[in-house]
Amino acid sequence: MSRAVLSLGSNLGDRLGYLRSAVDAVRPALVAVSGVYETKAWGVEDQPDFLNALCIVDDPARDHWEWLRAGQAAEQAAGRVRDLRWGPRTLDVDIVTVQGVLSDDPELLLPHPGTPDRASVLIPWLEIDPDAEVPGHGRAADLLARLPEADRAGVVLRPDLTLS
Repeated sequence: MSRAVLSLGSNLGDRLGYLRSAVDAVRPALVAVSGVYETKAWGVEDQPDFLNALCIVDDPARDHWEWLRAGQAAEQAAGRVRDLRWGPRTLDVDIVTVQGVLSDDPELLLPHPGTPDRASVLIPWLEIDPDAEVPGHGRAADLLARLPEADRAGVVLRPDLTLS
């Protein structure tokens, strides 16, 4: 089994359309998809707000490298340009976790190193998997509770936007 958690983000162009294209790219393996959340930019803050979502996928034929390639293909199809680390982007697909896989390969760190500190990942994940755990870090709910209230409050559900 190859169950993975993918974090999706977009802050350029048709943000919702790009998130939908990422979900469509993995739809045959889609187990669950979160609501859409709006968040302030992280890292480089002088850029447009992001739309974020998270999905859980499962495909016994894919390993962690194939999930990475699927995410990169979705980014490329959305015209993703990598000019500036943490800069604006049409689509960002991060592999958060892959069941049973820990990786320190610089091309694919698993679990994704930013996960324990990002409410924009933890909140949508907990929406669709209340028992989520970040390997090596603990329960996602406990990690979220440790973040500053301002971080949690900055992740705003957009019920008017859907990906399913």
